[in-house]
Amino acid sequence: MRLSTGMIYDQQMRGIQTSQASWLKVGEQLATGNRVNRPSDDPVASAQAVVVSQAQAETAQFKTARVFATQNQATEDTTLRQAANIITSAHTTVVAASNGILSDNDRASYATQLEGIRAQMLNLANSTDGNGRYIFAGYESDKPPFVTDAAGSTTYQGGLTPISQKVDASRTLIANHTGNQIFDSLTSSAVKEPDGSASETNIFTMLDTAIKSLKVPLENADQATVDAQALSMGKANRGLNNALDNVSSVLSEVGTNLQELENLDSKGDDTTLNLKTQMSGLIGADTTETISSYTMQQAALQASYTVFQQMSKLSLFTMNS
Repeated sequence: MRLSTGMIYDQQMRGIQTSQASWLKVGEQLATGNRVNRPSDDPVASAQAVVVSQAQAETAQFKTARVFATQNQATEDTTLRQAANIITSAHTTVVAASNGILSDNDRASYATQLEGIRAQMLNLANSTDGNGRYIFAGYESDKPPFVTDAAGSTTYQGGLTPISQKVDASRTLIANHTGNQIFDSLTSSAVKEPDGSASETNIFTMLDTAIKSLKVPLENADQATVDAQALSMGKANRGLNNALDNVSSVLSEVGTNLQELENLDSKGDDTTLNLKTQMSGLIGADTTETISSYTMQQAALQASYTVFQQMSKLSLFTMNS
């Protein structure tokens, strides 16, 4: 077979291009730290890497969701603890104000204290987060959940569905309870009224009952009036006890949620590490091996250049002489 100078030149060029391609490929692996940079490098590993990558993205999403849920539950925890303190203060005041030997001025003074406590409770029930959203309004967080009408009655007007958050593949937690679950509900073990009827659920109505009763003069009142106000104070007392139990119950649930979120975070960190290890095993490059290969490919390319330079100086006439 006869070889022309052009064929020899082309053969040498192809050799250089092949060496250069191999050198650049290893250089890319060294730069990215990955053995597989495109599907053609390893189709099987590349396909498996897509699955692992999707799992990584899902794990990251759940981590973000847990951050949101943890922040909301932590805010709710702080607010509920304040609410429990206020209810305790209200209950102490009602018990003290129920003393039958108090003067009307003393009773009026206690009524004023309860009005201040009521205002604190309403402010707490209509608390907002850092974005101005009402934390106890459910999914209707753009407006105050508790509204006071012209007659002075305060009722819940927020959403009835608590805000929930999916925090893991198979777990959804409440991120924020609704105001009616906290300030207008009772536990199943709530103490009923002496006649067997259900106790008042609305904490603001409980306080209003006590405030209204304390404003009724008793110093010159008949026994029927005295007895009626004693019954009202007793109802407020029982209601506040029930309200404190309910807030404590929700507070306990929030504490459990925070503990679970912490556990899920720990599990998520382990999952993230495992997925990272899997991904590295599928597409990651061995640094020592890659550096060695890069050096070898670089030497091979340099050799190809040297051979080409030497061959380019020759012709068939020179080679046959």
